[in-house]
Amino acid sequence: MNCLTVFCVLVLVLSLLSLHRLLQSLSSVRSRKLPLPPGSMGWPYIGETFQLYSQNPNFFFASKVKKYGSILKTHILGCPCVMISSPEAAKLVLVTRDSLFKPTFPASKERMLGKQAIFFHQGEYHSKLRKLVLRAFKPESIKNIVSDIESIAIGSLKSWEGQLINTFQEMKTYAFNVALLSILGKDDVLYREDLKRFYYILEKGYNSMPINLPGTLFNKSMKARKELAQILAKILLTRRQTEQNHHDLLGSFMGDKEGLTNEQIADNIIGVIFAARDTTASVLTWIVKYLVENPSVHQAVVEEQEAIVREKSDEDKVLTWADTKKMPITSRVIQETLRVASILSFTFREAVEDVEFEGYLIPKGWKVLPVFRNIHHSPDNFPEPDKFDPSRFKVAPKPNTFLPFGNGTHSCPGNELAKLEILVLLHHLTTKYRWSVVGPHSGIQYGPFALPQNGLPIHLSLK
Repeated sequence: MNCLTVFCVLVLVLSLLSLHRLLQSLSSVRSRKLPLPPGSMGWPYIGETFQLYSQNPNFFFASKVKKYGSILKTHILGCPCVMISSPEAAKLVLVTRDSLFKPTFPASKERMLGKQAIFFHQGEYHSKLRKLVLRAFKPESIKNIVSDIESIAIGSLKSWEGQLINTFQEMKTYAFNVALLSILGKDDVLYREDLKRFYYILEKGYNSMPINLPGTLFNKSMKARKELAQILAKILLTRRQTEQNHHDLLGSFMGDKEGLTNEQIADNIIGVIFAARDTTASVLTWIVKYLVENPSVHQAVVEEQEAIVREKSDEDKVLTWADTKKMPITSRVIQETLRVASILSFTFREAVEDVEFEGYLIPKGWKVLPVFRNIHHSPDNFPEPDKFDPSRFKVAPKPNTFLPFGNGTHSCPGNELAKLEILVLLHHLTTKYRWSVVGPHSGIQYGPFALPQNGLPIHLSLK
């Protein structure tokens, strides 16, 4: 059975499971005499999932908005949904009235990450976890690991020298190693390879059918998740026995006054790895592609980074936090990549009660999708939106029009760490190496993340 067949079967099963709820919702709506937003629910049972993940996401979302407006209904991943794509509506869902729209994921992913993970909660428990994550990832904390991130970046690039690499896959490895550093510090080396091995098994099942039978991807992933929890329990036991203070994320979670259980800590550690890995790797992959396609931008980045190298003495070539604040051009390249590529096209929320929204009804249980991609590609927000132009970020964008990390209390708490690890790698990539894309690179592969074709194969060599 090929991947497309499996995907279609998954969508069919999920859609059948949600059909009864959908029909109940529609009946309820009619009785209240409030209309649903305009739109199409797609094919029977399957909805519009196949269209979403098989065509250019810019075309899919833009064509929807052109036909139905900035609020519309659809049916994807087995769920009736309302898509919104105006800055004002996104702010309302994510900030102003966020208590009416809880964060949500497909059930299979929730089981793999763990139900105690920060993504699935609101209120006091979520606020507590967010404070703990921010404590470990705030600038005052991560500025102390710049040299360690740099060592990982240098080692990664060294291993790619003279090689034909899959950019996305190698960037995933780099991002994973930085994630482990930020979570575990430089300790617990004994368990790192096992953590990697079992996490790689776990991630293969993220989008699998939630059928826990022997031999299925879901079953293998759940076994790997159990192993991960056991490894993390061993690390926790060792740390408690040594009674040393740690300033990494695990240390933040383990504070005595926090009172988190081993299960809660494991769920959130696995969740942070999930959030930190593929997204950062995707951004780095797109940056490599855009620098190839925009030589003048590439040259401006090189000159900026080489100026930092020249400022340093021969005895002190190590990057510092202060150095990363001397990279405005490179920072704007990151911002423009986040806008154009829109790694996360949308985020999932779920209406916790019936909500009247711009004259329409969003029934309780329906998913609400703020579509960041449409906001980022609207000419009202960004002139010539398809053009890669980092200089546009010399001026701050209009409020609620640039949302690469979300907004509100559920915005990404690790965005400063992500920016830091991207800047550090780009510093060494652009000052020491040249690269060329091997094979066609104008295409896009679609899925949960839109990526350059074939993960962007490149050949990397020393200058």
